[in-house]
Amino acid sequence: MLRSLYNWTMSFAAHRRASWALATVSFTESSFFPIPPDVLLIPMVLANRDKAWRLAGLCTLFSVLGGMFGYAIGALLYDTVGTWLMNLYGYTGQIEQFRHAYAEWGAWIILIKGMTPIPFKIVTIASGFAGYDFFWFVLLSLITRAARFYMVAALLYYYGEPMRGFIEKRLELVTAAFAVILVGGFVIARYAI
Repeated sequence: MLRSLYNWTMSFAAHRRASWALATVSFTESSFFPIPPDVLLIPMVLANRDKAWRLAGLCTLFSVLGGMFGYAIGALLYDTVGTWLMNLYGYTGQIEQFRHAYAEWGAWIILIKGMTPIPFKIVTIASGFAGYDFFWFVLLSLITRAARFYMVAALLYYYGEPMRGFIEKRLELVTAAFAVILVGGFVIARYAI
């Protein structure tokens, strides 16, 4: 089953509408969706390494736009949608701590957490809730998300074939490792914020 899902993802990655799916996942992951865009970015770059830089740029642009939407949720809709999302992901208790941390470490929080597997939506919603300066939020989000997605694209561009071979040979191990990283990001965000 995992192998057929992988084959479907790789064939979809070469589809002409895959870029729209990548943009959608990048946008929603930064504001409310739990799955990171790497799930599509990686197979799309492996399927066509010549598009690596364009795909990283698309991921960056829509991740930052989604981050702006997440910021708006935190700033304007925290009492309704924001609280519901934080409850859904189990972060309601930590949001006040996060708000206080922003007063001292706001820029570093955005830069560091934007590069990690910690869900970026937590950062975007909390940034809006904490009233972090919007201009700096957008600029720092652009820097950290570009660094992350272009780093992934560069690794796959230069080492794509050996990595693809490794992934295809050890698909179960790679899938398990990715799941651990994804869940670990949520756990770290829950207990480290």
